[in-house]
Amino acid sequence: MSIEIVSFEPLPAAEPSAPAADRLLDGTPAQQIRNVYADPGQQFFAGQWSSTPGRWRVRYTEHEFCHMLAGRIRIVADSGTVSEFATGQSFVVPAGFSGTWEVIEPATKLYAIFETAQGR
Repeated sequence: MSIEIVSFEPLPAAEPSAPAADRLLDGTPAQQIRNVYADPGQQFFAGQWSSTPGRWRVRYTEHEFCHMLAGRIRIVADSGTVSEFATGQSFVVPAGFSGTWEVIEPATKLYAIFETAQGR
């Protein structure tokens, strides 16, 4: 079996998404996910995500690397720590993180997700 490089161009068709109703805190964010890669074990994923403004609760079972392509977001940890990211910035959300995710300006990011064995 030959292993091939996976390009993000062209992107696959977008899949519509939205935060679960019980986690939504503000707004009506419309989201799109373009998952480019999933490993055979369904533990690693990479792609592009975008969202219109809104705010919702998050609880991460996975580790996620993000690189902002557009927009501005604010992530507030349950501890009260506030982190803001905008176009060109990168960050990691570790598994176990809990707080809120807010899209302040329509945002697009690249993501790479590693789902821990405990989170599956």
